Amino acid sequence: MSTAVKVLTPEGREAGTVQLPEEIFGIQPHRHALWMAVKAYLTNRRQGTASTKGRSDVKASGRKPWRQKGTGRARAGTSASPIWVGGGVSFGPHPHSYHLKVTKKLKRLALKSALSLKAKEGQIIVIEEPSVSEPKTRKIVELLRAVGIEDGQKVLFLAGNKSDALTKSCRNLPYLRLKLAKDVCAYDLLDSKMLLLTKSGLEEIKGVLLG
Repeated sequence: MSTAVKVLTPEGREAGTVQLPEEIFGIQPHRHALWMAVKAYLTNRRQGTASTKGRSDVKASGRKPWRQKGTGRARAGTSASPIWVGGGVSFGPHPHSYHLKVTKKLKRLALKSALSLKAKEGQIIVIEEPSVSEPKTRKIVELLRAVGIEDGQKVLFLAGNKSDALTKSCRNLPYLRLKLAKDVCAYDLLDSKMLLLTKSGLEEIKGVLLG
């Protein structure tokens, strides 16, 4: 089964319908798959380069600051001690990988779940390919308003291909993110309020998830 949705022109007029496959846009969302996919996405963005110097790494003399007994002061063995100013850091971070692997099957399930959530909440708008010959941010703003998207609403714009002019037209809008449909992930969908999808972008998604 599939669900029919309207296809709009960039001017907001109806231009027919398109089918959203039930096996992509109509499944029962899998909450754990979504959680795992989002966790992996955010974790894998971490550089893991935070670093501190321990007592063996700081530059310090190897001599004992003062003799053990007789001074009245607390005993000290090295100026590299973590309790000294300029000494090493105890249990500080060191560079390591935070990489979290997610199986292809789980990624697909998470993506289908996110798309199904968007479809269930009526947050998917399908449009014909916009014709953008030169970079014009105003043209994209007018397109968003024409298809019923409110100013400032966070929008994920998925296209089958993106020209240089389209990319430059979209990048000045902080609430709009343009991506190739084949590169979308569950996090992108959950992080946006509305999904704006071109017909070629829809075909790309179907090719990835049904191929």
